[in-house]
Amino acid sequence: MGKVGARVLSLIIVASVLAVASAYLLVDALIHIARAPAVIFALSFTKLPSPVLRPSGRGPDAAATYNPAVVYVNGTFYMFYRAQARWRGTSVIMLAVSRDGVHFKKLGKVVLYPTLKEEMGGGCEDPRIVEVNGTYYMTYTAYDGKVARLALAVSRDLVHWKKLGIVFPRWGWSKSGAILPVKIRGRYVMYFGDSNIWIAYSKDMIHWVTNRSWVVLRPRPGHFDSKLVEPGPPPILTKEGILLIYNAADREGRYYVGWALFSRDDPSKLIARAEKPILSPTYAWEIEGQTP
Repeated sequence: MGKVGARVLSLIIVASVLAVASAYLLVDALIHIARAPAVIFALSFTKLPSPVLRPSGRGPDAAATYNPAVVYVNGTFYMFYRAQARWRGTSVIMLAVSRDGVHFKKLGKVVLYPTLKEEMGGGCEDPRIVEVNGTYYMTYTAYDGKVARLALAVSRDLVHWKKLGIVFPRWGWSKSGAILPVKIRGRYVMYFGDSNIWIAYSKDMIHWVTNRSWVVLRPRPGHFDSKLVEPGPPPILTKEGILLIYNAADREGRYYVGWALFSRDDPSKLIARAEKPILSPTYAWEIEGQTP
């Protein structure tokens, strides 16, 4: 249930986006856009050589710290990370803060823990956060040990969260909801899923509509994303389209980071996607561990 190596954490900060998915720290992100006949994003990133957060060895995050989301508010980075007291144990979501986006201080606070029946046996996993009109919306995975379900929580202060329940109660397995926090043609857009990527729409950020036929991105044989694709941080609205950074896995079980570009006018329409990963696992702590 996660895309991170060993019991350590790396951080993704994509350009000025306010959210972080799992995998690596992106220190400098330069997006160069060119039109050939298609739109091409050439992304240049530099990794730091060590994780920005590690397990504490005791308490709720004794064994694992990974798959975070980050929001930047008034000069402070707020990191919400998935934590486990033991490997393959119940997950909770905890909070750390930073002034520079690199050096984080854990607050020792569990902000989301299992309370719903859909969370018992597995926990609360893999947050993604956006802000709309002063309210923070967190999508996360409610996992009961058998089925993962996309869930939603809201907050006004980033500390106290109210759970709103399962986003698609009749869907079954669902997770990894990345929301574009601006309306397109009167509706908010969410990309979600961890095999294919689907699209969903909402007028109020709370009630979402989707359909199993609304697949917008699929794995590709022979590529770095041949096994699965999964939304990473919240999409970025650019002049060229909606930029989605996504997690991907190949048939050997290696995880990568890619990008896809969707139309501003029709967010379900794919314009272009990465032919090669923009990040690949190279360090031992990215390759080995509970969820390599």
